Amino acid sequence: MKRMQTHARQLAGIGLSLLLLALSPMVTAEDGLNLTSPDGTIKVAVTVDKEVSYSVSVDGKEVLMPSRLSLQIDKKLDLQHKPKVVEVKRRSVDQVLEPEVRVKSATIRDHFNEMTLVFDNQYAVAFRAFDNGVAYRYETSLPDQVTVNAELVEYVVGPDSHVYYPEEDGFYSHNERSYIYQPIGAIGKKKLASTPALVATGAVKLLITESDLRDYAGLWLLGNGKDRLVGTLPGFPLAKEILNPNTMKPFPSPDGPGPDRNEPITKRADYLAKTDGTRTYPWRVLGIAKQDGDLITNQLTYQLAEPNRIGDVSWIKPGKVAWDWWNANNLFGVDFAAGVNTETYMYYIDFAAEYGLEYVILDEGWYPLGDLLGSLPNMDVPALIAHAKSKGVELILWTSWMTLRDQFEPALDRIAELGAVGIKPDFFQRDDQEMVNFYWQIAEEAAKRHLMVDFHGAYKPTGLRRTYPNVISREGVKGLEWNKWSYDSTPEHNTTLPFIRMAAGPMDYTPGAMRNAHGPKSFVPVDPNAGVTQDFNIRFERPMSQTTRVHQMAMLTVFESPLQMLADTPTNYQREHECTEFMSKVPSVWDETRVLGGAVGDFIAVARRHGDDWFIGAMTDENGRDLSIDLSFLGDGDYDMVIFQDGVNSNRWAEDYKKVTKTVTSADKLTASLHKAGGWTARLTAK
Repeated sequence: MKRMQTHARQLAGIGLSLLLLALSPMVTAEDGLNLTSPDGTIKVAVTVDKEVSYSVSVDGKEVLMPSRLSLQIDKKLDLQHKPKVVEVKRRSVDQVLEPEVRVKSATIRDHFNEMTLVFDNQYAVAFRAFDNGVAYRYETSLPDQVTVNAELVEYVVGPDSHVYYPEEDGFYSHNERSYIYQPIGAIGKKKLASTPALVATGAVKLLITESDLRDYAGLWLLGNGKDRLVGTLPGFPLAKEILNPNTMKPFPSPDGPGPDRNEPITKRADYLAKTDGTRTYPWRVLGIAKQDGDLITNQLTYQLAEPNRIGDVSWIKPGKVAWDWWNANNLFGVDFAAGVNTETYMYYIDFAAEYGLEYVILDEGWYPLGDLLGSLPNMDVPALIAHAKSKGVELILWTSWMTLRDQFEPALDRIAELGAVGIKPDFFQRDDQEMVNFYWQIAEEAAKRHLMVDFHGAYKPTGLRRTYPNVISREGVKGLEWNKWSYDSTPEHNTTLPFIRMAAGPMDYTPGAMRNAHGPKSFVPVDPNAGVTQDFNIRFERPMSQTTRVHQMAMLTVFESPLQMLADTPTNYQREHECTEFMSKVPSVWDETRVLGGAVGDFIAVARRHGDDWFIGAMTDENGRDLSIDLSFLGDGDYDMVIFQDGVNSNRWAEDYKKVTKTVTSADKLTASLHKAGGWTARLTAK
């Protein structure tokens, strides 16, 4: 693959225009510091008086009331003490980006108007207005190193607003949360949340997140119990303790694995970062959606990130993965003892080759915990890699982040020398400056060795995948694994994720459960006097989903991950050959995405194109519903359509499904009947 142009490629018929206007040396608050989106529907109004604040209007209605912003450096420089604007720079940009890894589309129109306010204290603040959101960031031109003491981030949205709020217990977190819908007045000063979060204000939804997070701490949120969300960021770590993963108590403690993953912070500094005085800071992103479906196609976190640093990306290959951990290596009907051993993974490799899956992940257990340079007698990794390559399959290797940190270059060298093509570092649980920098270090050094990276136990995506396209996917999501120990991965949760977490970037949810049941919210007993509320059970070793079979199948089209897992055991997939054969043909990257309908937490329906083929995925919450599927997006001519839909008995037996084949054209409109916790999915191939 040739290197893609990630800065400016001229859009046919539109062209690239840059307009820079230098105003008078001194600008006052009365000069009208306004910025409008290219289509004129979004307006940003900046006020510079005793402080700096900005507001946002959509179609003439204010959706973000005046909200303050400031960055304090070296305890003296900020924008809260009579700031003075000395110059205003403006430009308009209209260009096409071609992502090296096509998550939503093969091209992205990057069209925005920008206004940069230059202050008299070596600060500048750049604002950008897009047709689907606004963003701002700081730029400083200070000598030497500086200390960033604090940042003021405010989102004043009014007392009648509601928030889908991913509440956290603290800054030490996997960022795997449910998005709880609640009035903004219920969010107080101690109610911490990670980002992204989604605000519903009037008829508009506002997605709060960030992009180009580098050499700095991540953005979190608190409330004020009234009308706003306020940013908060973790201080630089000063002291840590290592916890036993079995007891979650400090070492030393008897038995259990070594200290290879849990390192919470016990003391933080009173500053956020020590960094270069001349730099740009992360973009504060506010995605704007008049319809919920607009959140699905929002790509601002990619557009605002730094372009590709690594050059040639021909070695980066998206694909699907046979994964071991969720299904606990459970094979049946084989003549060897299944588990973390060479024979089991040979079987996984053969299964991947049988169905055309590109990858197998060796999760925890392929090396002695704490030593990435060591080997285990029951795991012949060189033999596995050689066998995989002979079958056209590649291996990706899991690692604890702490062990990777402690053996960094030798460990990466060994993984590359073994012939693996990627790593899955896990259990980071932090996004302070120190940890953010380690993410960048992993991305850079992995790229030098042609290794892809799938971050787990991770904070949300913030555009690193554009700068280092080998960062191919990321967890930071409450995914299918939660069915192994909780009731949290509900159909409502699944139909919330695409509008919030997925808007930040790819999410490694790990879909594809073949054992399906109804959870407590959606199961209705046949006999109302029986006292039965569900047939889903929490089972760590033999897990199941709280959805229908087709809901799980539709996830492969709805959920975006260029490294898409198939989480169940190969023998379950082989037993369910008809479903597996369909899923094996669903691509993991897309040339085009069309939203057919959706409402946060209720349902989602998308059509995606890969080459000449189209795929449709639809999922509903605990309520059944009929959706209209308009096929007008198809090209000319006839298409062969293969449909998987909820079976007539799926309300009682969640694994029940029906396969339908038909010929359709772009003139057809279909009705997709989704049962409770159900789904609908299809593949369309031109004749």
